[in-house]
Amino acid sequence: MLSSSVHRLRQTPPRPPVAEATEKTFRDAMGQLAGGVCVVTVGAHEDRTGITATSVTSLYADPPTLIVCVNRDASSYQALTRFGVFAINVLAADQREVAERFGAGSALKGSQRYQGGSWLVLPSGVYCLADAAAVIECEVNERIERHTHAIVLGRVRYVSVGAGSGALVQWRGTYDQVGWSADEISRAIGLSPTQGQ
Repeated sequence: MLSSSVHRLRQTPPRPPVAEATEKTFRDAMGQLAGGVCVVTVGAHEDRTGITATSVTSLYADPPTLIVCVNRDASSYQALTRFGVFAINVLAADQREVAERFGAGSALKGSQRYQGGSWLVLPSGVYCLADAAAVIECEVNERIERHTHAIVLGRVRYVSVGAGSGALVQWRGTYDQVGWSADEISRAIGLSPTQGQ
């Protein structure tokens, strides 16, 4: 009796029915792919903008090159074509608010998105988050325009790697985190008091 119940537990559940690829079913499937959350910053001074992106990936390491996909209607894409230099700010687990400020649903536009947070200016004039998990400055190497989006190949010029707290990810359309921040680790092992005690 016990062995038969164990056998039932190990059976693979049936797959959901296969559906035709439509915009909705494709979005649903891609929502299962967890992705790191980045803010792409471009421009200088008051003529700066940026977007939240999960479609950032490395292309190859020699020479260091990455890919980011950008909606061609976005003001950030127009700025990318004008300036030719941008920064990828890899967000840490506690930077969800930054992701929301630069996200498509934000009411903030252009330089307003930079309110709050601690920003540094790179030699190119592009702004970067001082406490990002990593910052990668790129020059636009090539743009490949397809339908509503463009694939931007960025030749990496400078990198800065942060302290290594947890990472912000997006999965099924919502933000989550991977790993713990240094503060969370300290509280967990009893090195610092938790709030409210």
